[in-house]
Amino acid sequence: MSLVLTPLAGLPSIERGAPLAALLWEALQRAGVGLVTGDIVVVCQKVVSKAEGRVAQLAGVEPSALAVHFAEQWPGKDPRLVELVLRNTRRVVRMDRGHLIVETGPGWVCANAGIDESNANCPGEVVLLPEDPDRSAASLREFLEAQSQARIAVLVTDTWGRPWREGILDFAIGLSGMEALLDLRGSKDLRGRELQHTIYAQADALAAAAGLLMRKDNGVPAVHIRGYSFAPASGSARTLIRDPQSDLFR
Repeated sequence: MSLVLTPLAGLPSIERGAPLAALLWEALQRAGVGLVTGDIVVVCQKVVSKAEGRVAQLAGVEPSALAVHFAEQWPGKDPRLVELVLRNTRRVVRMDRGHLIVETGPGWVCANAGIDESNANCPGEVVLLPEDPDRSAASLREFLEAQSQARIAVLVTDTWGRPWREGILDFAIGLSGMEALLDLRGSKDLRGRELQHTIYAQADALAAAAGLLMRKDNGVPAVHIRGYSFAPASGSARTLIRDPQSDLFR
């Protein structure tokens, strides 16, 4: 297997209501790759959220007493941003040493509910996660498939930290056209032994690979991947969320 990853640059600044799918199609043509069956388009969450209007102005946020109390304990914390995190949180996992690790509505566990100030369009603006990243991925895929007449997959990704390891990594938070997990149980290893537990997070692996080209400082919001073999499926990134019954760290 040989993978070819192509950055899709040259998109304009994305505002609410921008025709993101059409802009991606134009970027694919500029890059000279187009789309064929089996291709994958990886799109960073930031441009998806902006196009869907998932932004907030800190000036219009009234912080609660809890947000003010937490921010006062840690210099540099903006209570308005803390308040936005709490509003987009289903459960606080850890609130300590200036960090807010929370579980969002869909079930993602991440810092600050995925709310980010980087690459916002104006000062005082923050970008929230899409309400339904799977739906966002499906909408983009349907448009791109209609234009290309190809069967493809689309991933929506975001950069998060990881327990026990330094550095951030791109993870898949939205998906359409393929399964998030590749179940290898029942197949054989090189010695002929049957695999019992191997389920590969292929969507996250693809997201991480694309993330190498989608750094926050290089203006690349999407990546085209060709050469990865996958079975077409409706798919959902939520299957990557570990069931609480088997999660030893909740």
